[in-house]
Amino acid sequence: MESSGPDQLVRAAEAVGVDDVRVLEALRHVPRAAFVSAAVAESAYLDRPLPIPHGQVTTQPSLVAMMVEALALTGSERVLEIGTGHGFQSAILARLAGFVWSVERWEDIAATARANLARHGVENIAVLVGDGSEGLPEHAPYDAILVSAAFPAVPDPLVAQLAEGGRLVQPIGRGGRETVTLFESRGGRLLRRRAVTGARFVPLYGKHGYPP
Repeated sequence: MESSGPDQLVRAAEAVGVDDVRVLEALRHVPRAAFVSAAVAESAYLDRPLPIPHGQVTTQPSLVAMMVEALALTGSERVLEIGTGHGFQSAILARLAGFVWSVERWEDIAATARANLARHGVENIAVLVGDGSEGLPEHAPYDAILVSAAFPAVPDPLVAQLAEGGRLVQPIGRGGRETVTLFESRGGRLLRRRAVTGARFVPLYGKHGYPP
């Protein structure tokens, strides 16, 4: 089956209920083919995860759209992304927010993401290598946090780094079958707002996640 371009991913996002025009336009204008390896480029516009090194996979594009939509970005936000991958989701976030800090566990994956983002002209982003479960306290607070790995609870550092009224999306579960959940920070507490969708994600490893 051959891909038919970004419009195919837009249709897939619409099919799962995404209707935020800005999110759909970002999906249309960020070429997924520029953020995958040559070995899987022919599948870039199919709505499915694709492999990247270290046994990781990219997030399915329609799921990216659902998670990003739940953050309700308006264009000025400071965003923290946990799990850069090859930068496709990062580029979408950067198109919709003011600035994105993205944390990737693996240096080689981060280097690929940086190159992909630079090639596509994405400048309002910094990709760092580190323990995503610890967040990036030096740049906090964040208006929105998106976690692309599963753990039974939101790590305490991420709760602390979310601004008042900020939104956080994370797959909650033990790895393999999770509920992507939207949270909001109110009065120093993280409140669960709604379930976004069911999904399967890789586990979140780190000091405040699973042991590496």
